[in-house]
Amino acid sequence: MSEVSQHERAFVVQSELGLHARPAGKFVALAGRFRATIQVAARDEDDWVDGRSILSLLSLAAGRGTVLRIRAEGEDSEEAVEALGRLLEAPAVEQGSSAGGDPRV
Repeated sequence: MSEVSQHERAFVVQSELGLHARPAGKFVALAGRFRATIQVAARDEDDWVDGRSILSLLSLAAGRGTVLRIRAEGEDSEEAVEALGRLLEAPAVEQGSSAGGDPRV
């Protein structure tokens, strides 16, 4: 009988506007590339949401600086957690921000 691989790690949301629709959509698209089941929760909460559901992710209302926990279970769980965490911690320049982003992008 094989052992199921599970990984969990906390990450800080760095996007200027938090985990709003665009980064949540990117998260869901990236999560869909992995075979592992993926769940996300706010740091101090025990309510885990489906990492492949944009509405579930948006329900976390995760602003910049929010600590989110990512938990994955399956053969590629470690890779999934690390890749999704890098996405959360990327300091993306938001559309139309004062940070010099091109509003046409």
